[in-house]
Amino acid sequence: MATTCKPLCFLLLLLLFHFGKSQLEVNYYRTSCPRAEQIIKEQVIHLYNKHGNTAVSWLRNLFHDCIVNSCDASLLLDTAEEVVSEQASPRSFGMRNFKYVNTIKEAVEKECPMTVSCADIIALSARDGIVQLGGPTIQIKTGRRDSKQSYAADVESFIPNHNDSMSLVLSRFQEIGIDVEGTVALLGAHSVGRVHCVNIVQRLYPEVDKTLNPSHAEYLKRRCPNPNPNPKDVEYSRNDLVTPMIVDNNYYKNILQHKGLLTVDEELATDPRTSPYVINMAHDNDYFNQHFSRAILLLSENNPLTGDEGEIRKDCRYVNRNAN
Repeated sequence: MATTCKPLCFLLLLLLFHFGKSQLEVNYYRTSCPRAEQIIKEQVIHLYNKHGNTAVSWLRNLFHDCIVNSCDASLLLDTAEEVVSEQASPRSFGMRNFKYVNTIKEAVEKECPMTVSCADIIALSARDGIVQLGGPTIQIKTGRRDSKQSYAADVESFIPNHNDSMSLVLSRFQEIGIDVEGTVALLGAHSVGRVHCVNIVQRLYPEVDKTLNPSHAEYLKRRCPNPNPNPKDVEYSRNDLVTPMIVDNNYYKNILQHKGLLTVDEELATDPRTSPYVINMAHDNDYFNQHFSRAILLLSENNPLTGDEGEIRKDCRYVNRNAN
């Protein structure tokens, strides 16, 4: 005898429809804009060949956008009318190359107007930037939509400071579903790029941090001779002096030798919760790549706007009502 469950089944169908429509998926634009991912990749490679540091920017953009509330391109909004840009936060110090995101967006818009979100451009450019930096190929899902607001007031509550305790850093990542092993792997992004002296000098002056490798401290003092550096001056040190533009496990080898630039790097190497993973990643680059890829996927899928949420911005710098 057949049974009926009309109210319950109807509710389940609605939920399946809702969640089915809201999930990210691989090659989301295969019908609406088949060349979208190829265009983004071509632009990333072109910009990398002209300005190698753009690849580092794409990786940092992903972190700063996705950890703050949602992977929704709120990071890219300029200050306009009631919008205050997240880029104005002290946590965004040193970020650059936002203008080249617009270059990528313009190329995609020529092919498929008002179709590909700025949030997906952030995710896909990070994916392709990681490859340009010698890192692993990661299968990033798409289908994100763009936020209609900025979260400038919340940035410092989401993004850990480089001097924060390891407990706080781990809790921030745990809140978005990234475990301790994944956090250790994700901080491996510090294997590329550079750090401004503003964020280093507290470990050098008035006295050298006792946890810092003495010979490396002398090198850093030559790079940062002023205990009160001007943030606008080009004064910095590379994170990794051996492979400064390659995403690899050399970062872990450095911090085990107490050559990390930031306090968080030193704590990562010495905290008993994280040090076993640091040692494993220092010994095995494939192991690092595996968990770095997993952590990037988790980060890139943090609370995205999908379906009918948000919008597809015409210009990544402005919500559509402010775009020209």
